[in-house]
This record gives sequence, C-alpha cells and structure tokens, in this order.
Amino acid sequence: MSDIVGSIWWMIVALGVLVTFHEFGHYWVAKRCGVKVLRFSVGFGTPLWSRHDRHGTEFAIAAIPLGGYVKMLDEAEGDVPAAELSQAFNRKPVLQRIAIVAAGPIANLVLCVALLWVMFVIGRHDYSATIGQVQGMAAQAGFVAGDRIDSIDGQAVKTWGDALQSMTKAGMDGRDLQVDVTDRQGAPHSRNLPLSDLEEGFDQENVAGLAGLAWQHQTVPAVVEQTKADFPAAKVLLPGDRITAIDGQPVHSFGDISPLVQTLGKRGGTAMIEVEREGERLALDIQPVWFSDPAAGREYWSLGILPPAQGQPATYDAVQRYGPLAAIPAAFRETGRLASESLGMIRRMLTGHASVKNISGPITIAQVANATAKRGADWFLYFLALLSLSLAIINLLPIPVLDGGHLLYYLIELVKGSPLSERAMATGQYVGLAMLASLMGLAFYNDILRLVT
Repeated sequence: MSDIVGSIWWMIVALGVLVTFHEFGHYWVAKRCGVKVLRFSVGFGTPLWSRHDRHGTEFAIAAIPLGGYVKMLDEAEGDVPAAELSQAFNRKPVLQRIAIVAAGPIANLVLCVALLWVMFVIGRHDYSATIGQVQGMAAQAGFVAGDRIDSIDGQAVKTWGDALQSMTKAGMDGRDLQVDVTDRQGAPHSRNLPLSDLEEGFDQENVAGLAGLAWQHQTVPAVVEQTKADFPAAKVLLPGDRITAIDGQPVHSFGDISPLVQTLGKRGGTAMIEVEREGERLALDIQPVWFSDPAAGREYWSLGILPPAQGQPATYDAVQRYGPLAAIPAAFRETGRLASESLGMIRRMLTGHASVKNISGPITIAQVANATAKRGADWFLYFLALLSLSLAIINLLPIPVLDGGHLLYYLIELVKGSPLSERAMATGQYVGLAMLASLMGLAFYNDILRLVT
C-alpha cells in the first residue's frame, strides 16, 4: 500500500512541476505579446483552488493532475468585446502566435537543462559498468568477470546505464559493438560484441542479459550466509566468510561457486578454498559431497553453503559530479544525448526496429517516480529532467491538438499567407484527438501488461 501511495504522490509532484513550467512558458510569452490570459490551470476538471490577479487572470489547481492549460482570449473560443480585440490571441501576428505556442516545449527544455545542472552539482550516484558474470555470446567474445567497460564504439562509458543504453540501441539496430574494457589487473582490451547475432524477436529490454552479461552490482557476493549441518562447509567455513578462490580458480560472485564445485567433485579429492575472514586471508582444505535434492529433482556436488539474503541494494561505486561552472556544458551535453536517444527511439518504433512496448503511460510514470525518489534526490532530478524533455518532444510532434500541431498550422499560414480554413482545422482536431486517444490507449495497455506479467 505504501508503494501505491508513494507512486501516486510522486507522480503528482513530478507532473505538477513539469506542467506548471510548461504552461508558464505559454503564459509568460503570451503576456509579453499583449494577449489576455483568462485562466492558468494546473490539472483538468473542477478547480480545487483558484484566485484572480489584478489583470483578471484566474490561477487554478484542478482535480485531475494529468496536464494543464492556459486559456487565452480568442475569438475562436467565443465572443470578444470590441475593446479587447487587440488582446485576442487570434488577432496577433502569426510569428507571435508561433512564439506563444512554442514557449511551452521550450520551457520544458530549459527546465531539463536546469534540473540536470543541479543533479551534476550535487552528484549523481550510480554503478560502474563492471561485469559481474559472463556466459554465452559474451564469454565467446572474450569478456570475463571483472572487466570494466571504458568505451563503446569510441564513446566514453561512465556508468552501467550508459553501457546498457548503447547495447540496447545496437541490438535494435542489429549491429555489433566494439567494446574497450579494463580487466581486474588493469590491462586494457578491445572486444567485439556480436549483437547482430541476436535472434529475431528478442526481448529488447534485456539485450545485455541475452548477450550473456550480468553487471557486478546485480550479482550476489560470494559471502557465506550460513552453512548446512553435516556438509563439508560446516566444518571449515563461518558465516561472513568471503570466498575468493576454489582450487586456485578466482571467485567473484556467488554464482561462480557452483560450477567450480561441480568440477572439483568430478575430479575427486580435496582442494583449497580461499576465504577472507575478519581481515585475514585463509586457505582451507575442503571436499564436496554428492547431494540428492528431491525437492528440486536433481543431484549435484555440494559444499553446503547458503548465499546472502536478497533485497539489499548494492553500494554505489560511481558518481558523476561537476563544479557549478563545469556542470553547465555537462547539462547541455546530457540534454542533447537524451534528446537524441528519445528521437532515435521514436524513429525505431516508426520503422519497426523497436517495439511499441517501449511506450509508457501514467502507471509506469508513477512507479518510476516513486522508485527514483527512493533512490535519492539525484535520481529524482534525473527522472524529472528526462520527463520534462519527453514532454517537450511529445508536444512538438506535428499532431493536431498538441503544440506541434498548432505550430504546423501557423507555419502553413506563414507560407501561404492566410490561415487554414476552419473546416481543415476542425478536421485536423478530430484526427489529432483520434491519434492521441490511440496513443494513450496503447500506453495504458502497456502499463497494464507490465503489471500482470
């Protein structure tokens, strides 16, 4: 229940901030252009709170927090007194109308840069792009546990999220990646990850996993939680021991233990198990036993070790932080990168290279808002910045009803020298509403599908 309440609350906070900035962009430029603003509303429906300023503008917070609007004096919306015709939106030159409409998305772009600047100044904590386990395609390509990814196709990689995004894009595009890594000994290597070999119809949300890569922060540490009675480990290991090697083979995570134990059991005899215990390094003799597990329906060699309990997040081992001045170009670069990623995803969905499952609705937004708020202010700021950018891009799409549709109308007017006919604009509105309803329906469908699968 707390997650549900938290998700709703943080979604309201996020949308409230973004919508307020978006509509303020429209409002501010409209006032500069001499347009009378009748209402500035955050949310739709019945106002929960409202007040009027000395210019007659009503500022309101409405019951449905999924958007907002700025209502301006306009002859298309109703009769306008003759004395106020000069303040009507439709009476303004087309360039001023373009500026007013474009101001909303521009405000969201400005907000995106500002939020990223704050995030970089306080520091964004994340996980390094260090590989925890390898198998399949990645193992065949030469990747080993402990490799830290430094760059992909010549682009620097600072966090595992950077690496994941590059792999996801390459997987969708069906191309291989040149990956530069540094191994545990500090030696550089260049490896080729053949993502073009992924099977058609692969899960686009799990490209790294399909390639055989698991990140270090996602792996279970090789720490003994407890030992089973009457098993070899009970005689030599203690809870809290960190296993570092078995029979001379390094152990980096709990998942490394079982394959080494199976190899040791097949070989027979005792071997050395190396552990760290209270700051000391110990080498202990151990010999696995053959174990039959009726519940699992299988038999295997075992030491009788239980892994650490799951649920505790790994410790961040990477941070992106800049001084106030250096954070300015960093914020612009990140905004450009995110915009390129977003536009690239739209292009891939239109061309069929990316699944429409990537479209998310308010349920997913609420869940992500809550999750990022729990991770800290830096992550919530990043989420707000990304959402603000997405709002700007979506509103600039040339779909009637959206800002981009209105801009299209005014650009046509600018070229042909006269406005579109009321019939053409009305038809466009109906088409836009249908497109928007379809898009929202798909987003809700994807949200519900994620909840039940």
